[in-house]
Amino acid sequence: MVNTKTGKVILAGAGPGDPELISLKAFKYLQKADVILTDRLVSPTLITENAREDAAIIYVGKQCSKGIHTPQKHINQIMADYARQGKLVLRLKGGDANLFSNILDELETLVAQNIPYEIIPGISAAFGASALAGIPLTARGYSKALRLLTLCDLKDIKTEQWNDWAATDDTLVFYMSGQRIRTLVNELMLRNIDGNKSLAVIQQATTPEQKTLVYKFGDMTMNALPNFEYVPTLLIVGNVVNLHEKFAWIKEKQDTESYFDNHINLLTHAI
Repeated sequence: MVNTKTGKVILAGAGPGDPELISLKAFKYLQKADVILTDRLVSPTLITENAREDAAIIYVGKQCSKGIHTPQKHINQIMADYARQGKLVLRLKGGDANLFSNILDELETLVAQNIPYEIIPGISAAFGASALAGIPLTARGYSKALRLLTLCDLKDIKTEQWNDWAATDDTLVFYMSGQRIRTLVNELMLRNIDGNKSLAVIQQATTPEQKTLVYKFGDMTMNALPNFEYVPTLLIVGNVVNLHEKFAWIKEKQDTESYFDNHINLLTHAI
């Protein structure tokens, strides 16, 4: 008998890495889903410990820094095909589903094929990283506003934009920009960014491998900056970064490993 009932797709954020930082609503869908399409920066243990034993788990991760891509059209097709079979499909994204993701492509596919869907927000990396690093993203006397940015396409950043970033007292958070750290620092220093402001480099936020490095622009030397090592790496620029030393509340490791690479085997064994 052919199944003529259309299923549903849940587009959900799984949080920034810590498997406990997922919303209760997304967690309930994780336990019920027939099919789970998961990104690379979703904690594998979150899925292996909570998904149904008979759920189809499909890894659709991307790692642009290493040239690893799952074509978005392929993801869209899998998602739609399972939904048309009457399945409950959970499209699980690292961080928040609406921020720096390909959700627009997925929404357009679902609407074009008249497939029901739901969007569930998640804790984005900026909020997870800053919380564990003891860096309030806004704070009276330090910053009244927050900007979420990326340096993925440097050619699209105009001179006026660099000038504004160097002058503003807003907190600037750069996603997917670990490989651009030297460019960022160089451009801001060329534009005489306030030497009292600082840069935080936070790697693998909210995982046991989180590592936070802070550099004050007034004391900055290019050779002191770390090499790009781990995904995800988040860059925070502003006066609020200076609060890290006083309010950091976790003891981080000095030597870290790749949390997601080392744990991805848990997921591939489950597929």
